[in-house]
Amino acid sequence: MSAAPSLLRRRGGPDSGRVGEIELFFDLVFVFAVTQLSHALLADLSATGALRVGLLLLAVWWVWIFTSWVTNWLDPARPVVRVALLVLMLAGLILAVAIPDAFGGRGDAFALAYVSMQLGRTAFMRWAVRREAPALRTNFTRIFLWLAGSGLFWLAGGFMAGEARMLAWTVAIAIDLIGPFAYFRVPGLGRSSAAEWDIDAGHMAERCGLFVIIALGESLLVTGATFAELGWAAGNVGAFLVAVLGSVAMWWLYFDTGAARGHHAMAHAALPGKIARLAYTYLHLVIVAGIIVCAVADELALMHPDHASGAAVAAIVGGPFIYLLGNALFKWSTNTRRLPPLSHLAGLLLLAVPALPAVHHALTALQLSSLTTGILLVVAAWERKALS
Repeated sequence: MSAAPSLLRRRGGPDSGRVGEIELFFDLVFVFAVTQLSHALLADLSATGALRVGLLLLAVWWVWIFTSWVTNWLDPARPVVRVALLVLMLAGLILAVAIPDAFGGRGDAFALAYVSMQLGRTAFMRWAVRREAPALRTNFTRIFLWLAGSGLFWLAGGFMAGEARMLAWTVAIAIDLIGPFAYFRVPGLGRSSAAEWDIDAGHMAERCGLFVIIALGESLLVTGATFAELGWAAGNVGAFLVAVLGSVAMWWLYFDTGAARGHHAMAHAALPGKIARLAYTYLHLVIVAGIIVCAVADELALMHPDHASGAAVAAIVGGPFIYLLGNALFKWSTNTRRLPPLSHLAGLLLLAVPALPAVHHALTALQLSSLTTGILLVVAAWERKALS
């Protein structure tokens, strides 16, 4: 009897790193999840609300990026792999549905969905590589144990209330975040190495670029849906145009040069898994967080173009700042520069300039949004000129 065929991709071919249609279908759940996150932040524009949404974003991103690592190895054309991703989709929908009330009555559903996705996917991967290299099998055994450890805190927090839930989930996400940084070290099993994380750079770069598109697309959807319900007053039209220009600037900052250079650096690195861990697993989270905050800021400017509350100022300035910071760190980590791009550093400093007068109500939401969007456009043009 012949051995069962491998479930892993065959590396080296022209399509070996191609993103499968089932992966794109899986991503649709995260379009909904990003929308839920932005709406949750908009519903509670307080420091507590921001911390809660930030924690939930970490969980959503961690589920998605870990799945992208797994599908970097697995062949999405295999029926059993497709079924596994479809099961993950169902759990992901439950996770996304629970987001608005994750710190209320649906904390248990959120935690159960998250833990089942993390452990179920890793257990499947451990089974899928049972006949592969021992180092690969041990790698996923370590990952499973780390996720099981954090899962205890996720589940415990899901059945707690108030501050106890926040504390338990903070511990849980801290364990999740430390795992890759510590190479999933386990007593008796040692630690993984970047050499074992033999990834296809093209697939990883494309997957993360697609998530940036998902987040930008959600921002445009929110902008369009909000504008459609408003009258075409000058302030509303102005805020709409500024929001669209802001999305264009964010797209340009990431995809004009950064995405291609990041891919090139990872593809030609001696240890591509090491770059994928820092630049794509950790730093892309900052980029996505910036887009979500920008989506909230755009909606606030559309709804109230002539007024900027303290929370609105924080979102209108904070969103572009977080996004630009994420891009600066991403580009720095995938290039040989001693510092992040000068254009990005200058942009970060410029973004702080309009914040003070805005807090003292010297600027309206539309004026502040126009300034921050203008700064992003200037940075994009500066970088294009510097690299041309």
